[in-house]
Amino acid sequence: MLDSSGLQSSVPIDPHSHARPAEVSVRHLALHLTVDFATQTLTGHATWQLNRSNAAATELVLDSRDLLIEEVLLGDADAGTPTDFELGPADSVLGQALRIALRPNTTAVTVRYRTAPGAAALQWLRPEQTAGTQPFLFTQSQAILARTWLPCQDSPGVRFTYEAQIAVPAELLALMSASNPQQLSPDGRYHFRMEQPIPAYLMALAVGDLQFESLSARTGVYAEPATLPGAVDEFADLEQMVATAEELYGPYRWERYDLLVLPPSFPFGGMENPRLTFVTPTILAGDRSLTSLVAHELAHSWSGNLVTNATWNDFWLNEGFTVYFERRIMERLYGRPYADMLQALGHAGLLHTLADLGPDSSDTHLHLNLAGRDPDEGLTDIAYEKGDYFLLTLEQLVGRPALDTFIKEYFGRHAFQSMDTASFLSYLHRELLDKHPGLEARLRPEAWIYGPGIPDNAPPVSSERFAAVDAAGQSWQAGTPASRLPTADWSSHEWVRFLHSLPTEASAAQLGELDAAFGFTDSGNSEILAAWLPRTIAAGYAPAEQALHRFLIRVGRRKFLTPLYKALLAAPTDGPARARRLYAEARPNYHTVATSTLDALLGRPNGG
Repeated sequence: MLDSSGLQSSVPIDPHSHARPAEVSVRHLALHLTVDFATQTLTGHATWQLNRSNAAATELVLDSRDLLIEEVLLGDADAGTPTDFELGPADSVLGQALRIALRPNTTAVTVRYRTAPGAAALQWLRPEQTAGTQPFLFTQSQAILARTWLPCQDSPGVRFTYEAQIAVPAELLALMSASNPQQLSPDGRYHFRMEQPIPAYLMALAVGDLQFESLSARTGVYAEPATLPGAVDEFADLEQMVATAEELYGPYRWERYDLLVLPPSFPFGGMENPRLTFVTPTILAGDRSLTSLVAHELAHSWSGNLVTNATWNDFWLNEGFTVYFERRIMERLYGRPYADMLQALGHAGLLHTLADLGPDSSDTHLHLNLAGRDPDEGLTDIAYEKGDYFLLTLEQLVGRPALDTFIKEYFGRHAFQSMDTASFLSYLHRELLDKHPGLEARLRPEAWIYGPGIPDNAPPVSSERFAAVDAAGQSWQAGTPASRLPTADWSSHEWVRFLHSLPTEASAAQLGELDAAFGFTDSGNSEILAAWLPRTIAAGYAPAEQALHRFLIRVGRRKFLTPLYKALLAAPTDGPARARRLYAEARPNYHTVATSTLDALLGRPNGG
């Protein structure tokens, strides 16, 4: 972990990094890059200022993957002297260790390099893949892809500040997880500063035809011109979200909170890059009904960005707290019945994941063992929903006021530091459990954290609004025409619940009745479409085939793609062959984060 000064103290060994930060760690980055859309490369140099905890250390070890290292200097780019370096054996997940020889007085090193055209963190989009007429670039560094565009100590337990000079085509705007411009630079050169220390997975860059509109003194939205008006309306409550989060768990420590709406190939719902959350356009529903995703990414400004999991085995410390925090924000803004719907949807997803993994699987533990595996394998509902459920159980046992005080102090005391599971358990005992006799025995934290499944002390999850939805669904199955169901005031969440509760054997004729009444196939709401389309695949409902094709070609969000392709593979007629035909066509539009999952599911298409 890091102590209050930002120096390494007791550093857990990170199985997903070659770096040895207990000996020599990075503390500040000066990055100079040129973005070249023609060659799909970044070219330039990175100068690292060092902390030398072990004065006798003779080398700095950085992570790299598919980088062309041209030269390494001791010192800065202008006055440094060349030094020896070597790249270790290549690993398909971890990349290579970049070992740099140091002298006793070395306090900085500069690495001149260029990225590979296929760098896994970078997605280069052609104009036809965007909402406009210009190309687009964005990065996705989590979990360990920062090393594919930056030689770094790519571990969440290592934090650093940074500054950057980025050169891009003059007609495009560059943005980073840092202080950002709000207008084009005439010469295409941009300067960035991030004064709060962050881990490498929060390094982010985006370049495109982007415009900005302010929402408040500290919040705003960036998007392509065609997307911006709708995004501004959709996120009108953003400042209120930030203020609500501060009321719950303390001051926002990152100065600005802006959103960047990316093209639809972005593989996640959102990415909590500091100061500039990246979000998918699939949450632009037109009715602000999917903005809980923004509340989630905002909550990461405390749980994850401020206090960070030390390794990816501790991922639940980021996501469990964030899901709990997100739902508290939504409850404050929109009421307890609304938050209960989110909880019920999350619980259903958790049960589905448990069924997929198996109730006794070690991957259903909160604390994971991901050594030797891609840490993306730990990005499941276990970290998110079981982590949240653990905190809900604690809330029920100790009460909200006591839990809120604990969480607020936890964020404050460990700000800009990393946290591993064992250290968190010690802190939980000291600051909460030991102060309430019998609480540990009732909570059973070890069973939650180091055991499988859901312990039997978990509180029940229910939603009054979903109970009404379930009653409507049963009424329809009993013969009530779809057009007579009481759906006038339903939110996106209620429609998703309704679709998920449809009988698996629903026929094409039954789906046709629902479609005629509610227009699911033509919905502009991605969550509704993603719940509807698997049903149409299973039933062989032909009127939805074009909508499915458009969705798979346009949308790159892995959350939606994986169940859709699984439904195609399971389709009784021509399912696997159809799935692979569609994937071969759609794959060029997807980010590596998505294709790494889908290639394993479907096989990589020839030439893909």
